[in-house]
Amino acid sequence: MTHPLNPHMAATFPPPVMEARRWLTGVTFPPDRPLINISQAAPVDLPPLALRKAIADAAINQPEAHLYGPVLGLPALRAEIAKQWSASYGGEVLASQTAITQGCNQAFCAVMSTLAAAGDEVILPTPWYFNHKMWLDMQGVKAVPLAAGAGLIPEAEAAAALITPNTRAIVLVSPNNPGGVEYPAETLAAFRDLCRARGLALIVDETYRDFDSREGRPHDLFTDPDWDDTLIQLYSFSKAYRLTGHRVGAVVASPERLFQIEKFLDTVAICPNQLGQIAALWGMQNLAQWLAGERAEILTRRSAMIAGFAALPDWKLLGCGAYFAYVEHPFAEASDALCQRLVHDAGLLMLPGTMFQPEGSAEGKRQIRIAFANVDVTGIAETFRRLAEVRG
Repeated sequence: MTHPLNPHMAATFPPPVMEARRWLTGVTFPPDRPLINISQAAPVDLPPLALRKAIADAAINQPEAHLYGPVLGLPALRAEIAKQWSASYGGEVLASQTAITQGCNQAFCAVMSTLAAAGDEVILPTPWYFNHKMWLDMQGVKAVPLAAGAGLIPEAEAAAALITPNTRAIVLVSPNNPGGVEYPAETLAAFRDLCRARGLALIVDETYRDFDSREGRPHDLFTDPDWDDTLIQLYSFSKAYRLTGHRVGAVVASPERLFQIEKFLDTVAICPNQLGQIAALWGMQNLAQWLAGERAEILTRRSAMIAGFAALPDWKLLGCGAYFAYVEHPFAEASDALCQRLVHDAGLLMLPGTMFQPEGSAEGKRQIRIAFANVDVTGIAETFRRLAEVRG
């Protein structure tokens, strides 16, 4: 390549899921032991038939579905989010405090573009979600690692010690990717109080909120009448309604923040996917019972994962929830080498902890993420059978 590269882009690590898929090149799996792909946290099953019919009907009968729409999203979808969020979180969320994006990753990028520039700092608990780290790296923003505390729960007091004049935000993901853990309401409140006192934004990514094992609202952040002076929430419709290919996410923040975000979105995508937004709205209004069944299935798989590791005493389960089990392996080799070996030796594709921790992290070399979004209880049992056969 003769043309110059942006040095921040060039220094950013490649997309981990794509990197892991390359490990499959040239590998064949016998019919009696097919590959079990537990690397990606995205459903591969189709959306329910009724939702697909709603998408098809919109494609055929709604001419506006094929045109540009409002940059911040369809007013009806924004209003539905505001209504349902107000009810489920016990606070007041207005339509003017919501915006729709092309997936939750774009929501994160849009928010960060309003908060941090090259040379600024953002605190990310580790293990972190790798796409968050990638975006910050590409922008020249320093990701400051905050080692998670006991049970993979970050502590606001530890974060306070990392704040500098260059710090702009703290990012939390709950239920967590990759750790699976659900942050207590008190933890989120403590981070909110810290960020408010220090003039920082608190970004809470709740992509997996629909699969939280707890009953009732997961936190009280929206009950604060002044929540939008500090809190920015991110959400994805990809998991709840299997709309991964339609790219629909959301930002909940102050109208002033969304005014700035609109500049980013107009430049990058002009507007969110229209059919995807129509699908998300239809899902919100019609699929509550179906989604409850999806949640119940994920919780069943979560229980199977917890029980399975109880029978593998050499492995240590660090966290489990939503789509994820995050574990410590018992082998001498580093997790990146081990995960590549497991493709050949066990027909298992998983992501190593080195993809979720700072470069050179000793913890990352011992850790593995298992994403069970697409493997049922039978597949989970087979996964444990194969893990039990792996030798050091």
